[in-house]
Amino acid sequence: MSTQKPTILSIAGTRAQKFFDDPRITQAQQLIREALADHQKDITSLTPAKSELKENYEQMIKELSAGRGGALYYNYIGSGFGRGPFVELCDGSLKYDFITGIGVHYFGHSHPDVIEAAVQGAIGNTVMQGHLQQNSNQNEMIQLLSEQVQKKGSAIKHVFLTSSGAMANENALKLAFQKRYPANRVLAFERSFSGRTLALSFITDKAAYREGLPQGLQVDYLPFYDVTNHEKSIKDATYALKKYIKRFPKQHACIFFEPIQGEGGSWEGNEEYFKALFTIAKENHISIISDEVQAFGRTQELFAFQYYNLAQYVDIVTIGKMSQVCATLFAEDHKPRPGLLSQTFTSSGVAINTGYKIIKSLVEDNFLGPKGKIQTLGDYFRVQLKKIESELPHLIQGPYGVGAMVAMTVFKGDAELNKKFSYRLFDLGVLTFTAGGDPTRVRFLMPIGAVEEKDIDEVCKIVKVALLSVSEK
Repeated sequence: MSTQKPTILSIAGTRAQKFFDDPRITQAQQLIREALADHQKDITSLTPAKSELKENYEQMIKELSAGRGGALYYNYIGSGFGRGPFVELCDGSLKYDFITGIGVHYFGHSHPDVIEAAVQGAIGNTVMQGHLQQNSNQNEMIQLLSEQVQKKGSAIKHVFLTSSGAMANENALKLAFQKRYPANRVLAFERSFSGRTLALSFITDKAAYREGLPQGLQVDYLPFYDVTNHEKSIKDATYALKKYIKRFPKQHACIFFEPIQGEGGSWEGNEEYFKALFTIAKENHISIISDEVQAFGRTQELFAFQYYNLAQYVDIVTIGKMSQVCATLFAEDHKPRPGLLSQTFTSSGVAINTGYKIIKSLVEDNFLGPKGKIQTLGDYFRVQLKKIESELPHLIQGPYGVGAMVAMTVFKGDAELNKKFSYRLFDLGVLTFTAGGDPTRVRFLMPIGAVEEKDIDEVCKIVKVALLSVSEK
């Protein structure tokens, strides 16, 4: 990431400009950088918890679990500090963060440029920007995203910022329903995950997330692409799509798809497969929504629909996680009527500034393209996991995924053994997470902006140890 001072705020000639450019602010930022570097010097490897912090940490875990009304998945409470792929917990331990809050900490932990952008956002007056009050950095973010999404000929140009990926997806649905009224059905995909709101829980293909909920959206599921059976995947999915369209004529408002199914287990899509489906959808006036809350910034292209060359098909795209502030991007013909989209919070100045800094770095600093950091580090990780598979084929299959989205099947996809494996990895110092079902997979979302090959090597050593440890029990 560039070490140049961020120039996000378009505030020339204002008191704000004088304040932000005040030498005391500049000095404060420099002092933060120096203090950060001093305290990060000894963060070079995994370290165990400190014995003197153990009792207090266990009490914190109990209090937090009770306070939130449910146990934590991991006994994880961060201290608010780290260095790159390493994160410190309140027990003093350092762990490799290879799930990054399920994709949020793209530049790892305590990155000096991210902190600088955050401080600039924090001193920018409005704590949470909202419906009536937006600062100039919103315009900077919107212009950046609009410029990038139109590459490869996309008609998408409008950007509506919001504070969560689920809200971005809700807004996408509303845009499609209003555009295609009175159509009220949704086409989605098996193994899909869109969120856990009342509406999105009916698109997410997991019945447990709908338990006890009243009937919401009417959703028809299509089989997702199977990389092991290309022609059959296209044939089965197009047959199912035509069947639904015939059964429910003119009733489908949109196809809601993930270019790469992250929560489902990093299942990759395919250009020919998507184009076959979307051609039929376009012929039947069905809007196409690309859910990239997880996939955004993790392929060779900034947007995953660009990676699959779908610019002429996609009407709406949603982003989140690594972008810090989330967004719904849409074409002119899906522009909403007044009153459809609104919210109390757009997001914080901190999120908007850091998101802008991260995305700008992806565009300018050799992350994208076939030889960019996203692809090369993802490929390197997959190669190292493949070596483990060659040694322990009875314990691991894969790896799978595209770009920086990496997953593997362990213990034949058994859900309980996968959970034990992820816990064992946590105990050994690596954060990851399970995904999908039948088979369940273990997935990784590396901090691409901070990780190096040597970190991947160390994590793979631990993966092998954890596999053998769980298999022996």
